[in-house]
Amino acid sequence: MLEYVFFFGLMAMIGYLVWLMFSPFITALALSAVIVTICYPIYEYILARMPRNNETASALLTTFLVLLIIVLPLTWLTSILVSEAVSIYKILGNGHYSLVTTLDDLQNIAARLVPGLELDLAGYLRQGARWFAGNLGAIFAGTASTLFLFFIAVMGSFYFFRDGKRFTKSLVKISPLSDIDDTLILHRMAMAVRGVATGTVFIAIIQGTSAAIGFTFFGFDRAVLFGTIVAITALVPGIGASVVFLPAAGYLIFIGEYVAAGGLLIWWLLAVSIVDNILGPYLMSRSHPMHPFLVLLSVLGGLVLFGPIGFIVGPVVTSVFIVLIEIYSQHIAPDKVEEEELIA
Repeated sequence: MLEYVFFFGLMAMIGYLVWLMFSPFITALALSAVIVTICYPIYEYILARMPRNNETASALLTTFLVLLIIVLPLTWLTSILVSEAVSIYKILGNGHYSLVTTLDDLQNIAARLVPGLELDLAGYLRQGARWFAGNLGAIFAGTASTLFLFFIAVMGSFYFFRDGKRFTKSLVKISPLSDIDDTLILHRMAMAVRGVATGTVFIAIIQGTSAAIGFTFFGFDRAVLFGTIVAITALVPGIGASVVFLPAAGYLIFIGEYVAAGGLLIWWLLAVSIVDNILGPYLMSRSHPMHPFLVLLSVLGGLVLFGPIGFIVGPVVTSVFIVLIEIYSQHIAPDKVEEEELIA
C-alpha cells in the first residue's frame, strides 16, 4: 500500500511539473491539434502517394501546404482588418463630417421613434474599431514570444501529422476504459472539431466572403472589414448576417441610394438562402454536429474560458461529455439496474 501511495504521489508531483513546463505552449499545441484533425485526410492522401509511404516527407509537405492555404491568407486578411479598423478609428477620432453627421442623424431618428433612448453610435463604433485594431494588432507586434509560439505550432503540426496515430494508440493503451469506448471518445472529438470547422466556420467564411463581394459591388468602402463582421455574426443561429446587412441597407436608403439598397438586400437574401438552405444542411449532415443551441453555448463558453482557441475547444469538451454520458447509459447504468433487481 505504501508503495502505491509513494508511486502515485511522485507521479502527481512530476506530472504537475510537466504541466508547468508545457502550459506556456498549450494554446499553440491546441491550435496544432485542431489543424491536424481538420487536415489529416490531406496527410493520408499524400502519404498514400508518397514513395515508400515516407511519413516524415508526407508530414513535412502537408505542414507546408497548411501554411500556404491557411496561415498566409489569414495573415494577409488580419493585416487588412487592422489597417481598416485603424482608419475607421482615426476618421471617427477626427470627427469626419459625412460619417459623424450620418450617425448623428440616425441617432436623432432613433430618439424620435423611441423617446428617452440615448445612443452614441459614433462612440460605439469608435470603441469597437479601437478594440478590433488593438487585439488584432497585438498579433503583429513582432515580439519574440509570438514568433516562438508560431514556431511551436508549426512544429507541433508536423509531429502530430507524423506521429498522431502512434500517440492516440498510446492513449488507448494506458486508458482504463475499453478500447471501444476510447476509440468512440477520440472519434467524437475529431467529429466535433471537423463539425465546427466545416458545419459552422466554413459556412461563416462563405457568407463573409459573399458579403464582402456584395459590399464592394454596391459601393461600400472597407468591404473586407464588414465581410469579416458578417462572418463572425453568421456564427449566431437565428440572427446571423442580418445584423450587418439590414443596417447597411438602411444606411443606403437614408442617403438616397435606393437601387443599391435593394440590390444589397437581394444579394443578402440570395447568399443567405443558398448557404443556409443548400450548402449548410449538406455540410451539417456530413459532420453530424450537436444541437445548434449546444454548439452556440459551447462556442461562447469556450471563448470566455479558454480564449480564442475556445471556439474549437468548447464544442470538443461538450462532445466528450456527451460521449461519457452515452457510455454511462450503455454500460454502467444497465449494470446498476441489474444489481438493484437482484437485490429486490
